Amino acid sequence: MNKAIVNIIRFIILIAMQVFICNNIDFFGFINPYIYILALLLLPLEIPKSAQYLIAFATGFIIDMFSLTFGMHASASLLVMLARPYIVNLLNGRHTTEGIEKPIPGVKDFNWLLAYTLILVFIHHFTFTLLEVFNFHEFFRTLGISLLNAIFTTLIILCIEYIFIPVKKR
Repeated sequence: MNKAIVNIIRFIILIAMQVFICNNIDFFGFINPYIYILALLLLPLEIPKSAQYLIAFATGFIIDMFSLTFGMHASASLLVMLARPYIVNLLNGRHTTEGIEKPIPGVKDFNWLLAYTLILVFIHHFTFTLLEVFNFHEFFRTLGISLLNAIFTTLIILCIEYIFIPVKKR
């Protein structure tokens, strides 16, 4: 199947799962998984940056419409797309994203995927939580909540990746 069609179907499924299932999950009053980030993390690295930013904004805006968060998801998603090439370069030890393989199981090892997902999900959650709280009075509490949310979301995202993405042997 065409890669664009696969990405669109993945996008629709993850948005629907976020809106109908994950938005209703609330562990201990502050742990909320945001699995729609997986659609952004799995975008091909070869897409032009302007298209990546547009996709990230649209994704965040759709989640904002259903969550009534007024641009917080859009802002956090844009920051994830902005940081993604730098995180990939940091993890690969290169200064270019050309020729870098897809960030999926079987192509990248588990440690690389864990670091990639955890860092970008933490950036998203920290940005979202700071925008939600909108003050620095309880900075360390905000940091802790963001870290717990990021760990929980990363576990869910990695489980989804390893269950639904076929692992190809090199």
